[in-house]
Amino acid sequence: MPHLISGGARSGKSAHAEDLARRHAGPVCYLATAEVRDAEFARRVERHRAQRPAHWRVAEAGRGLAAAIAAADCPGGLVLVDCLGMWLMRFFGEPGFDEAGYAVERDALLAALDGARGEILLVSNEVGWGVVAGDAETRRFVDELGRLNQLAAARCQRVTLVACGLPLVLKGGPA
Repeated sequence: MPHLISGGARSGKSAHAEDLARRHAGPVCYLATAEVRDAEFARRVERHRAQRPAHWRVAEAGRGLAAAIAAADCPGGLVLVDCLGMWLMRFFGEPGFDEAGYAVERDALLAALDGARGEILLVSNEVGWGVVAGDAETRRFVDELGRLNQLAAARCQRVTLVACGLPLVLKGGPA
Protein backbone atom coordinates (compact mmCIF):
# COMPACT_ATOMS: atom_id res chain seq x y z
CA MET A 1 0.00 0.00 0.00
CA PRO A 2 1.78 3.19 -1.13
CA HIS A 3 1.66 6.28 1.13
CA LEU A 4 2.95 9.68 -0.03
CA ILE A 5 4.27 11.97 2.73
CA SER A 6 4.96 15.47 1.52
CA GLY A 7 5.98 18.76 3.08
CA GLY A 8 8.33 21.69 2.90
CA ALA A 9 11.95 21.87 4.00
CA ARG A 10 12.35 20.98 7.70
CA SER A 11 8.60 20.30 7.97
CA GLY A 12 9.10 16.96 9.74
CA LYS A 13 8.12 14.78 6.77
CA SER A 14 11.13 12.44 7.03
CA ALA A 15 10.75 12.16 10.80
CA HIS A 16 7.07 11.27 10.35
CA ALA A 17 7.91 8.61 7.74
CA GLU A 18 10.65 7.17 9.94
CA ASP A 19 8.25 7.06 12.90
CA LEU A 20 5.75 5.09 10.81
CA ALA A 21 8.52 2.75 9.69
CA ARG A 22 9.71 2.19 13.29
CA ARG A 23 6.19 1.03 14.20
CA HIS A 24 6.11 -1.47 11.30
CA ALA A 25 6.24 -5.07 12.50
CA GLY A 26 7.99 -6.52 9.44
CA PRO A 27 11.28 -5.85 7.69
CA VAL A 28 12.12 -2.26 6.69
CA CYS A 29 14.26 -1.16 3.75
CA TYR A 30 15.32 2.48 3.59
CA LEU A 31 15.99 3.62 0.01
CA ALA A 32 18.20 6.69 -0.06
CA THR A 33 17.91 8.76 -3.23
CA ALA A 34 20.22 11.72 -2.60
CA GLU A 35 23.49 12.24 -4.36
CA VAL A 36 26.01 13.79 -1.98
CA ARG A 37 27.64 16.75 -3.71
CA ASP A 38 29.20 18.78 -0.87
CA ALA A 39 30.52 18.50 2.68
CA GLU A 40 27.53 20.16 4.37
CA PHE A 41 25.12 17.76 2.69
CA ALA A 42 27.36 14.82 3.62
CA ARG A 43 27.01 15.86 7.28
CA ARG A 44 23.20 15.94 6.90
CA VAL A 45 23.23 12.45 5.40
CA GLU A 46 25.41 11.20 8.25
CA ARG A 47 22.98 12.62 10.85
CA HIS A 48 20.12 10.82 9.07
CA ARG A 49 22.10 7.57 9.09
CA ALA A 50 22.86 7.85 12.79
CA GLN A 51 19.19 8.19 13.75
CA ARG A 52 17.97 5.17 11.76
CA PRO A 53 17.59 1.81 13.53
CA ALA A 54 20.54 -0.48 12.90
CA HIS A 55 18.32 -3.39 11.80
CA TRP A 56 16.89 -1.49 8.83
CA ARG A 57 18.30 -2.50 5.48
CA VAL A 58 19.63 0.55 3.61
CA ALA A 59 20.16 0.81 -0.13
CA GLU A 60 21.14 3.61 -2.49
CA ALA A 61 18.58 4.00 -5.26
CA GLY A 62 20.37 6.16 -7.83
CA ARG A 63 18.30 6.88 -10.92
CA GLY A 64 16.88 3.34 -10.88
CA LEU A 65 14.38 3.92 -8.08
CA ALA A 66 11.75 1.57 -9.53
CA ALA A 67 14.26 -1.28 -9.71
CA ALA A 68 15.37 -0.58 -6.13
CA ILE A 69 11.75 -0.64 -4.95
CA ALA A 70 11.11 -3.89 -6.81
CA ALA A 71 14.18 -5.47 -5.20
CA ALA A 72 13.13 -4.41 -1.68
CA ASP A 73 9.34 -4.78 -1.91
CA CYS A 74 7.91 -7.90 -0.29
CA PRO A 75 4.66 -8.96 1.38
CA GLY A 76 4.73 -7.83 5.00
CA GLY A 77 7.67 -5.50 4.37
CA LEU A 78 7.99 -1.74 4.27
CA VAL A 79 10.07 0.32 1.86
CA LEU A 80 10.79 3.92 2.86
CA VAL A 81 11.90 6.12 -0.06
CA ASP A 82 13.53 9.38 1.04
CA CYS A 83 13.00 11.40 -1.08
CA LEU A 84 11.42 11.94 -4.49
CA GLY A 85 12.82 15.46 -4.81
CA MET A 86 16.40 14.26 -4.35
CA TRP A 87 15.73 11.46 -6.82
CA LEU A 88 14.43 13.93 -9.41
CA MET A 89 17.58 16.05 -8.95
CA ARG A 90 19.61 13.14 -10.37
CA PHE A 91 18.12 13.92 -13.79
CA PHE A 92 19.30 17.55 -13.70
CA GLY A 93 22.85 18.62 -14.43
CA GLU A 94 25.13 19.22 -17.37
CA PRO A 95 24.03 19.65 -20.10
CA GLY A 96 20.53 20.03 -18.60
CA PHE A 97 17.44 18.04 -17.72
CA ASP A 98 17.49 14.43 -19.01
CA GLU A 99 13.84 14.42 -20.03
CA ALA A 100 13.87 11.09 -21.88
CA GLY A 101 15.70 9.21 -19.11
CA TYR A 102 13.45 10.73 -16.48
CA ALA A 103 10.25 9.84 -18.36
CA VAL A 104 11.28 6.17 -18.55
CA GLU A 105 12.25 6.00 -14.87
CA ARG A 106 9.18 7.99 -13.73
CA ASP A 107 6.84 5.62 -15.56
CA ALA A 108 8.67 2.62 -14.09
CA LEU A 109 8.33 4.15 -10.60
CA LEU A 110 4.58 4.64 -11.05
CA ALA A 111 4.22 1.05 -12.24
CA ALA A 112 6.17 -0.14 -9.19
CA LEU A 113 3.70 1.71 -6.96
CA ASP A 114 0.77 0.12 -8.78
CA GLY A 115 2.25 -3.36 -8.25
CA ALA A 116 3.46 -2.96 -4.66
CA ARG A 117 3.21 -6.12 -2.55
CA GLY A 118 4.17 -4.50 0.76
CA GLU A 119 3.91 -1.05 2.24
CA ILE A 120 5.76 1.82 0.56
CA LEU A 121 6.35 5.21 2.17
CA LEU A 122 7.34 7.91 -0.31
CA VAL A 123 8.76 11.13 1.12
CA SER A 124 8.63 14.16 -1.15
CA ASN A 125 9.05 17.92 -1.05
CA GLU A 126 6.47 20.60 -1.62
CA VAL A 127 8.52 23.27 -3.37
CA GLY A 128 6.06 25.35 -5.37
CA TRP A 129 4.51 27.36 -2.51
CA GLY A 130 6.94 30.26 -2.61
CA VAL A 131 7.99 32.80 -5.17
CA VAL A 132 8.54 31.80 -8.79
CA ALA A 133 12.18 30.86 -9.29
CA GLY A 134 14.37 33.28 -11.22
CA ASP A 135 15.98 30.73 -13.51
CA ALA A 136 14.55 28.27 -16.03
CA GLU A 137 16.20 25.14 -14.61
CA THR A 138 14.82 25.72 -11.11
CA ARG A 139 11.34 26.45 -12.52
CA ARG A 140 11.58 23.20 -14.50
CA PHE A 141 12.52 21.27 -11.36
CA VAL A 142 9.61 22.76 -9.39
CA ASP A 143 7.20 21.97 -12.25
CA GLU A 144 8.44 18.38 -12.64
CA LEU A 145 8.34 17.67 -8.91
CA GLY A 146 4.82 19.08 -8.68
CA ARG A 147 3.72 16.82 -11.54
CA LEU A 148 5.48 13.81 -9.97
CA ASN A 149 3.81 14.44 -6.61
CA GLN A 150 0.40 14.57 -8.30
CA LEU A 151 1.03 11.34 -10.21
CA ALA A 152 2.28 9.57 -7.07
CA ALA A 153 -0.64 10.87 -4.97
CA ALA A 154 -3.10 9.52 -7.52
CA ARG A 155 -1.61 6.02 -7.05
CA CYS A 156 -1.28 6.14 -3.27
CA GLN A 157 -4.02 4.94 -0.94
CA ARG A 158 -2.81 7.44 1.65
CA VAL A 159 -1.39 10.97 1.27
CA THR A 160 -0.16 13.03 4.21
CA LEU A 161 1.05 16.61 4.23
CA VAL A 162 3.41 17.47 7.09
CA ALA A 163 3.56 21.11 8.19
CA CYS A 164 5.26 22.35 11.39
CA GLY A 165 5.82 18.73 12.39
CA LEU A 166 2.10 17.97 12.23
CA PRO A 167 0.85 15.26 9.85
CA LEU A 168 -2.32 16.31 8.04
CA VAL A 169 -4.10 13.46 6.26
CA LEU A 170 -5.16 14.52 2.76
CA LYS A 171 -6.26 11.14 1.44
CA GLY A 172 -7.07 7.83 3.12
CA GLY A 173 -7.28 7.15 6.82
CA PRO A 174 -4.66 7.72 9.48
CA ALA A 175 -1.58 5.51 9.34
